[in-house]
Amino acid sequence: MKLDLDKRLLTSLMIMGSVVEARDAYTGGHLWRVAQFSRLLARGAGMDEHQVFLMALGGYLHDLGKVGVPDSVLNKAGALTDEEYAVIRTHPATGRAMLQEHPLAPLALDAITYHHERPDGRGYPDGLDGDAIPLVANVVAIADTFDAMTSTRPYRRGMPVERAVELLASEGGRQLDAHLLGHFLILARAGELDHVVGHSLTGHRLADCPYCGPIIPTHEVANGDLHACRACSGVFRLHRKGEDWVVEETGDHAALADLRPEPDRAPIGELIRELAG
Repeated sequence: MKLDLDKRLLTSLMIMGSVVEARDAYTGGHLWRVAQFSRLLARGAGMDEHQVFLMALGGYLHDLGKVGVPDSVLNKAGALTDEEYAVIRTHPATGRAMLQEHPLAPLALDAITYHHERPDGRGYPDGLDGDAIPLVANVVAIADTFDAMTSTRPYRRGMPVERAVELLASEGGRQLDAHLLGHFLILARAGELDHVVGHSLTGHRLADCPYCGPIIPTHEVANGDLHACRACSGVFRLHRKGEDWVVEETGDHAALADLRPEPDRAPIGELIRELAG
């Protein structure tokens, strides 16, 4: 597909989404992975290239509204209280309000607003069910759920793909669209998603911080480089071992100025190149 859009305008839209990930040190690569899973599902389900583009873009931008969630809730390591969960549930409406004046807003509003709706009507913000849920929201919901299951957080390891597939298979028609989920499970069982799981960019697996889990994006890291973990401020030296990394503790801690979050442009550039044709 030839992308008939101003790429600078599209980049500005995607940078808005990346601001959320810059705030949350524990979700490195989440937006890229959800975009990739959404793209692969769309193609696996036989969608045309314009739809594939919309699914991937929606996957990258779906969590835009979390920029309005306080750090104490967004980065909480344990279970959320009812009050905190209520705050999290506001992020679709916040994202819609933030985006609606952008010239390209119509391309992503459905993904941002409805990716937590469920076919059984028990989702939010509007309790939509069945065919009332936009296609892109159903696609992104599957991609987002799978990434949450297979990604490691400080309080738990990510599931193996095989276990995530077992659990997802029981959610068709309830939490997730059954038809699309069927296509996704075919891809997962065939190993077509393995190159995305645990990565922050094509060919770049996340490195494990010894204290926080696999949250160190490596696509700007060379063998032997020092890297500061934004979650715990520890400074580590990274050594390449095939596709994986060995993380060597230095005992040092980074200054606050060196932990300043910045939007990651590399995944944005890769996605635009992939989708532009």
